[in-house]
Amino acid sequence: MIERVPWERLPEELRVDVEAHVGPVVSAEVVGQGLNCSAALALVTEQRGRLFLKGVRLDDEPAVAALATEARLNATVRRVGPAVVHSARLAGWACMVFTYVSDRNADLGPGSPDLPAVADLLRRMERLAVPDPPLPSLADRFGAHALPHERAALAGGALLHTDTNPHNLLIDATGRAHVVDWAMPATGPAWVDAAYTAVRLVECGQPMRVARAWLEGFESWRTADPAAVGAFVEVVCRWWSETVGEADAVGGNGRFRGLLER
Repeated sequence: MIERVPWERLPEELRVDVEAHVGPVVSAEVVGQGLNCSAALALVTEQRGRLFLKGVRLDDEPAVAALATEARLNATVRRVGPAVVHSARLAGWACMVFTYVSDRNADLGPGSPDLPAVADLLRRMERLAVPDPPLPSLADRFGAHALPHERAALAGGALLHTDTNPHNLLIDATGRAHVVDWAMPATGPAWVDAAYTAVRLVECGQPMRVARAWLEGFESWRTADPAAVGAFVEVVCRWWSETVGEADAVGGNGRFRGLLER
């Protein structure tokens, strides 16, 4: 896990800028889970109440690029997640301040009451418009791991999050689900995020048959081209095997291959 920098250790120039835009910070709590960033803070401010600050050091080029992607997408994705209220790049840092949603992650395990809310969120995500200029395609994300015929099968016009792990799914006080951390978006078939999430259900202890039944609740999945689903599974498994090695990929690949048992 990346070491998180507390509010008082951020450069004074950055803290002054943030407070000039959102009001004096009354308290700041480090958020330790998820989020590949150097600063993740739940703020309480005098003027705007609770907010969330995410920051990265400017010398961490991949993290800066990911944060810039989130900023670019926010106008589109704030319908399904928090809105950016301020952003800054100074004193060696880039940061964004978001409206605060919740500190409760979605429970994807057996008996969870959150699954209908997560399904509703994914359906709302399927209706999001793809911003201009276009994002990389899902096939582009996998690069040489996708064979030519698989690249064609994975084409699609939906905006994809591609990382719907429980740390990125928040449940607010009303039970509504929100998604955060749009650092790895892509375009592709509309069912992809639901399929990724079904695999997460299995990771969280759900039997594969339960995850598949939950996935059948999505029209995009029920009408998906079997060849495209097969290509998705093969590309993900090939990429994961080459990333972590054949032995360490067995469990994860088995969960993805379970999607094919329809």
